[in-house]
Amino acid sequence: MSRPNAQSMKPATAAKKLDVYLPATPAAFQENPITRAELADLQADPPQWLQDLRKNGPHPKNLVAAKLGVSIAGLARGGVGDALTTEQINALLEDRPPWLIAERESYQAVLSEQRRLKAARAEQVREK
Repeated sequence: MSRPNAQSMKPATAAKKLDVYLPATPAAFQENPITRAELADLQADPPQWLQDLRKNGPHPKNLVAAKLGVSIAGLARGGVGDALTTEQINALLEDRPPWLIAERESYQAVLSEQRRLKAARAEQVREK
């Protein structure tokens, strides 16, 4: 078995860089190493399958969490274990189930605390 050269990456890595859900990509993408040049081409001029995935999903968990305004752990606590389509995400945002409301509030509190700590550290650095 030949080893891919240093200038190529596994399909999972390329999918992460493209912000797409690997199992939803075409078989040819999933089965072959992707070179940096191929990745750059996909980013610069996305083929139709990539445009469709980015628009309609299914989206990977990190994007689902960002679109819902919660953490990835919050998704798990809410029972969302799989990738979601844009339609499913929009339905959750419309319905606003109790878990989503609670997780959004919790996530905003965490972000607020992180901003407060960052400002406090910056203030300490200025005082030195």
